[in-house]
This record gives sequence, C-alpha cells and structure tokens, in this order.
Amino acid sequence: MTKKRFQGDWPKIGIRPTIDGRMGGVRESLENQTMNMAKSVVDLLTSTLKYPDGTPVQCVVADSTIGRVAESAACAEKFRKEGVGVTITVTPCWCYGSETMDMEPHTVKAVWGFNGTERPGAVYLAAVLAGHAQKGLPAFGIYGHDVQDAGTTEIPGDVQEKLLRFAKAGLAVATMRGKSYLSIGAVCMGIAGSIVNTDFFEDYLGMRCEGVDEVEIIRRMTEGIYDKEEFEKALAWAKANCKENEDICNRQDLQKSREGKDRDWEFVVKMALIMRDLMVGNPKLREMGFGEESLGHNAIAGGFQGQRQWTDFYPNGDFAEAILNSSFDWTGIRAPYVLATENDALNGTAMLFGYLLTNTSQIFADVRTYWSPESVERVTGKKLEGQAANGIIHLINSGAATLDGSAQQKDEDGKPAMKPFWEISEAEAKACLDATRWVPANREYFRGGGFSSKFLTRGGMPCTMVRLNLVKGLGPVLQIAEGWSVELDPAVHKILDDRTDKGWPTTWFAPRLTGDPNFKDVYSVMNNWGANHGSISYGHIGADLITLASMLRIPVCMHNVNEDDIYRPAAWAAFGMDKEGADYRACQTYGPLYK
Repeated sequence: MTKKRFQGDWPKIGIRPTIDGRMGGVRESLENQTMNMAKSVVDLLTSTLKYPDGTPVQCVVADSTIGRVAESAACAEKFRKEGVGVTITVTPCWCYGSETMDMEPHTVKAVWGFNGTERPGAVYLAAVLAGHAQKGLPAFGIYGHDVQDAGTTEIPGDVQEKLLRFAKAGLAVATMRGKSYLSIGAVCMGIAGSIVNTDFFEDYLGMRCEGVDEVEIIRRMTEGIYDKEEFEKALAWAKANCKENEDICNRQDLQKSREGKDRDWEFVVKMALIMRDLMVGNPKLREMGFGEESLGHNAIAGGFQGQRQWTDFYPNGDFAEAILNSSFDWTGIRAPYVLATENDALNGTAMLFGYLLTNTSQIFADVRTYWSPESVERVTGKKLEGQAANGIIHLINSGAATLDGSAQQKDEDGKPAMKPFWEISEAEAKACLDATRWVPANREYFRGGGFSSKFLTRGGMPCTMVRLNLVKGLGPVLQIAEGWSVELDPAVHKILDDRTDKGWPTTWFAPRLTGDPNFKDVYSVMNNWGANHGSISYGHIGADLITLASMLRIPVCMHNVNEDDIYRPAAWAAFGMDKEGADYRACQTYGPLYK
C-alpha cells in the first residue's frame, strides 16, 4: 500500500437506518429488519469499493435506528466526529420524513426505500425525497424494481448498481474537499484551461488553489533541496528502465551530444522528485533542515506550465509528468499522481474525476486530429476496418501521458487494461516501460531539450474521454465520450503518426456512435469537443461521471451514455421531461455545492 499523501483521513460513508418512531409494537417489530438492511449495505460497500491507497472503504452506522429528530441529531454528531462525507439512509417502512432526514448541507445523500408489501418503505422514500427537494438538499432515490419479502437480506442487482454508483461518486466529492490544486507556473501559451479559476475550485469542488513559480524547481536544484540518495536511486532506475530512442525529431545541428543528453537525464529525474515534493511534501526534507519545504501543498492534483518560458531554456517536463502520472517508478508500484500538462487545470480536474472514480491513472492528451475513412484511404491506400471503420481521433501529447496508457496491463480475460496499482504485477509494470521509448525532445518546440515518451496504446481497450470546460455566463460543463482504443495496420499507423509529432505517444480512439447529433459520426465528436485537451480513463465510466457531475452541480453538455444508466438526484425530475435540459436547470437553480 502507498504511504499517506494528504492531510486528514479518507472520508467515510455513513449509513442511517431509519424507522417508524411509534413504540409499543410497530418500531420494535422493525428493528432487526432495519438494522439488517444497514449491515447489508455496509457489507456490499466495504467488500467492493476501495480508497485510492487500496484500502477498503470504511462505513459508519448510526448507534441506533433513527425514528425521531433526537436520534437523527445524535447520528449527525457521530458522523461529524467520524469524518463522514457521504450518507445513505435505508428503511423498510414508513418514517417521519423531515425528522429523520439528513440535513447536513455538504454531505451527498441517497435514500434506499425497500420495495416490500408488508410496510410502506416506498411511501417514506417518496415523502423524504419530497422533503429534500423542498428544503433544497437534493438526494438520490433508490427503489428496487421488484418486490422483496420482508425477511430477505439480499440486495437486488439494480439496487446494488445504484448504491455503488452513488457511493463511488460521493466518495470522489468528499475526497476532493479540502485538498489543493497546485499550479507550478501559470498560463501556458494562452491556453484557457491554464488560466486557473479559483472560484470554480472553491465553489464547486471545495478545493483551494496553490501556486508556485517554476523558479522554485531551480532553487531547489541549486540549493540541494531534494533527497540526494533517492535521486541517485531514481537516476539509476531511469537508466535501467527508460529506454532512450535515437533522435528522430531533430536536424543534426539541433541534436545534443551524449554528454548533453546525460545532463538532461539528470535534470529531468531531479525535476520529477521536486515536483512530487511540491505536491505532497517529503519528511526527508525536514530531516535535512528544510522544514518549510517538507510540507508540500496538500495537492491531490496539479499542473506544470512548461511552455514556453521554461522549455525555451530548460529541459521539458515530459519525463516528470509521465512518470508521476504512471502507477510505478523507482519506488516500485504505487498510486499515480494527477499532474496536468501545460497546467491545464480544467483537464487536470477531468483527470482527477476519472482517477477518483476508478483508482487508475489517466491519459492526458491533445484531441489532435480527426481522420475520416476517406482521408486515411487517400493517404495510405488502405481502408480502416473494425471499430475504426467510421473514422478515428488521434489522441497525442508531448510525451506526458501515463505509461499505463500503453495498455500493456491485462484484465482477467487477458485483454488490454489499465488497473489500480494494487492489481498491477511487476511484469505488467515492466511491460509498460518496455513498450515506451524516450525520444530526445523536438528542439524546435522544446529548445531546452529533454525527453518525450513514445508508445502506442494497444487496441481494444474500453475507455472514456472527458473534458471540463468553463463558459462565461454559464459556468462549468462536462463532456463525455465513451469508446475504444483501436489498433491500426502497422503501415497505416506509421504513415499517419509520422505526419504529426512522431516522437510522442499515440492513442487511436473510436467513440461509440449513437443517434445523438454530437455522436452521429466521429467527425461530430471531434467538431463539438470543447477544448484542445481531453482526459482518457480506462473503462466506460460515463454514467459514473454523470452522477458525479450532478452532485457537484455541473451540467453535462455532451455524452453518449445509455439513457437508462443516467442516475441523478430525484429532484432533477421536477425540472422538466428533457433530461439534459433538466440537468442544466437543476444545476443553475441549486448552484455550486460549496457556495
């Protein structure tokens, strides 16, 4: 397991067993069933979900069933002391709605009303959801499709799905709160996403924004504010595991000597150590007499400006970004960091969403080129086939994508995957490293030199591309495109890849097409994408992202998720019959979660 990176403990899920408060026969007859429902939910969540460090999610159950307001208040006090950030209320019966509901404004909430005939659990569910809507505290409703018998402790499949989707998204919300986004540098080449909007982070995510000038990296290098022993270990690891490619990008007069390349390796490895220390701190620095620097910035995500002031003069940040975003380095297999290229904080936020929902590393990429089937055939003389037949999007960035993105890891069926670090074997980590070559940086772009990673993502991997954008007058909006990585004929890949930046990593992406205008063809996906970057997560997680966005009050402007899988707070149904329009109206009405 990885060592603790952030202040505070992981947020817990609070289970609230509510009950009919009428004593003298009614309440007593329901105690066992109500508490058993709570225990079943605890068993499901703790056996299925894990925190980003690989430990099981923790649940806290109220000390007693909740039948009246005094018991509700006692539960709230216990939850405050225990660090609960997500609550699930469960009941098989009628309860007193406004007396038993969760009134804490910043916890995300769900209510499971048992579908049974003996007692009116569904009646309470409807009543308390109405109370939540009336009081402006939106909650997610959970009601099983099929009637269950009173004594059963089994959670139906459709209820499990909603409990898990809600819990994953709720934990992501609670985990972000109180953490930081760290900007190393500032605005990169006028990219809007790197104009970090503190109001967005504070109001919507409950995070603070921290910033340091890039010169801090040079100061720490110059004054020796890094672990020297770890640096030697990291440099030796890089030399042994990071295979340098011949210089395929530069004219002879721009190529560095062997001595120059060796100096670049020392520089970029040192950068990686220092950038990590800036994000999460390093107790070793305190032992060295650097108490202030040892603290870090409590950053759950960050970004590095790089271009151009830095890269016109110093080696680029591609190695540091790629290695930190990966699930392994000189310390072994460990949880990835979230670090955005070009300090694109909005794409960094999208990466953070995907990471917290999946516990897997995220690919940062330019949404670079749409290749139509006709264009590919014209350029290569060959037709696209299989999932690529309708066209493809070239996802590529300057070498900073996670090495996990090479898709050399495998799922239980042997198919390409990106996995939580605790499931990755040493052989899989080595395979990702072996599939990557480090190309001397294109010095027309990066005058200071450095190295960019180059790999090709294996085809057949389900993935979800996501992007957060800010629109003046509207606020944040989220875009989601589920699809697959695709494998091209090697000759086709080489021709297409060589037409752009041939020293960078490539993912060929084919989105799933639907009847929606944004997804009628691959061109429409590319044409309607809201920015130059996207974050790519393993798996089809669009439904989880939609649930998360609704908790944060961020509307979704584009997605190809099946409508039956969309799960938002019950109050969203009051905002109109068009789900996407209702999402916009609800988010506007409720406003940011922490404002």
